[in-house]
Amino acid sequence: MTMEIPINQPMIEGDRFDLRPLRASDEGLIELYAGDERVAAMTSSIPHPLPPGTTEAFVARAQAADRVEDVWAMDGTKQGGPEVMGVISLKRIEQGQSEVGYWVAPAFWNTGVASSALEALLSANPHACRTFFATVFQDNPASARVLTNGGFAYLGDAETFSVARGAKVPTWTYSRKVD
Repeated sequence: MTMEIPINQPMIEGDRFDLRPLRASDEGLIELYAGDERVAAMTSSIPHPLPPGTTEAFVARAQAADRVEDVWAMDGTKQGGPEVMGVISLKRIEQGQSEVGYWVAPAFWNTGVASSALEALLSANPHACRTFFATVFQDNPASARVLTNGGFAYLGDAETFSVARGAKVPTWTYSRKVD
């Protein structure tokens, strides 16, 4: 029997699904979805193919007491959906500033899941942020629309290394100030 580690991170209730801290039982679905090349290629940090132990290490980091990033599963069980439809995170940058990151499983693309998760996270504002930042690859206009529809403003172009692509990729950077 495996004991779940209590996480000092709030659960965020949404209309369609809840955002909840990761747990060890999420590893199978996270590995299935994050192991999809289409998902990995749109992130900077997910390798493809996914090496053994990567998902377990990701969940362990998300549960660590000294983490700098809070990660939530998009849990659809309240409406009969899967326990994991994707993940969304807030990484502390400095006092009052955090960076949003997210990915959604391909089965839920173009269904509003990412937009709903972003809206719920921003409304809850668990880091008490004054400013949120986010970066998307320029060849991922769907994620850019999620951000602009969520009130983020374009800041500029940059580039970042994608582990799955093994190359630097042009990005768009966005921010959103809290009123």
